[in-house]
Amino acid sequence: SGPEEELKLTQNTQPALLTVSTIAYHLLGVEPLVAAGHSLGEYSALVAAGSLSFEDAVVLVHKRGRYMQEAVPVGKGMMVAVIGLEYEKVWEVISQITTGVVEVANWNSREQIVISGERQAVEEAVERLKAPRAVTLPVSAPFHCSLMTPAEEKLALDLEKTEFKDLKFPVITNVDAEPVTRGSEAREALKKQVTRTVLWYKSMDKLREMSIQTVVEVGAGKVLSGLMKRIARGWDNSPTVLQVGDPASLEKAQQVLSG
Repeated sequence: SGPEEELKLTQNTQPALLTVSTIAYHLLGVEPLVAAGHSLGEYSALVAAGSLSFEDAVVLVHKRGRYMQEAVPVGKGMMVAVIGLEYEKVWEVISQITTGVVEVANWNSREQIVISGERQAVEEAVERLKAPRAVTLPVSAPFHCSLMTPAEEKLALDLEKTEFKDLKFPVITNVDAEPVTRGSEAREALKKQVTRTVLWYKSMDKLREMSIQTVVEVGAGKVLSGLMKRIARGWDNSPTVLQVGDPASLEKAQQVLSG
C-alpha cells in the first residue's frame, strides 16, 4: 500500500478495481450466461470470460489509466452527471455548443447521462441543460470523449500485441451494447471504448431482450446494481438484482444463486 493520493491516480485505481472485481467473481464461483462491464469493468468481464489473462489485463489497465491521464492536462477537462433529462434532450443541447468539446460519456440509465469534455464547454452545457440535478464527478480527466484520442491510439498498439481468446460466454460491449464471443471482436471494442459513449442503459436493456432473471454486480461499490434496479422498473419481468462486494453480500448471493 502507498499514500492515498498515489492510489487515487487513475493508473493505480484501475488495476486495484480490476483486482477486486476479479477476486469477487472467482469467490462467487458461478459462470454467467452473459456479462457486461462498465468502462474499466469490461476488462474484468473479459478476464471472467477467459478471453484476457488477468496478468495482461492488469498491465493494460495500468497503461490505459496512464494514457488517459496524460491525454488532457489536469484541470482542463471535467465530467458531470446530468440527472433527470433523457438522452435525446442532452444530445440535442450539447451538439449545439461551439465553445469546445462536450460529448456524452456514459448513458447510465434513462435519466442519468454523464457528459465529458473541456471544462468551459461542459459548464456551458450544464447551464443550458437546466437539469433537475447536475453532479460534477471527482475524476482526474474527461473520460470517454474525443479528447481521449491520444490515449486510444496508444492503447490500440498495446491491445494489438495482447492475446485475446474466444470467450466462454458472451460479453455485451460498451461501444455498441451487443454481445461478442470472439476474441478479435472483444479487442476491437476495447480499442474504441476509450473515446466512445458507454452505452450502459442499452446494454442493460439487452439483458431484458435476453430474458435474464438474475443480475449480479461483482466488485467494489453498488452503483451498477442501483442503476439496474432503476432501469428495470419499467420492465414486465424485472430481474433479481444482487451485489457482491464483501463476505456478507457474497454469502447472500451464493444462497440466492444456489436456490
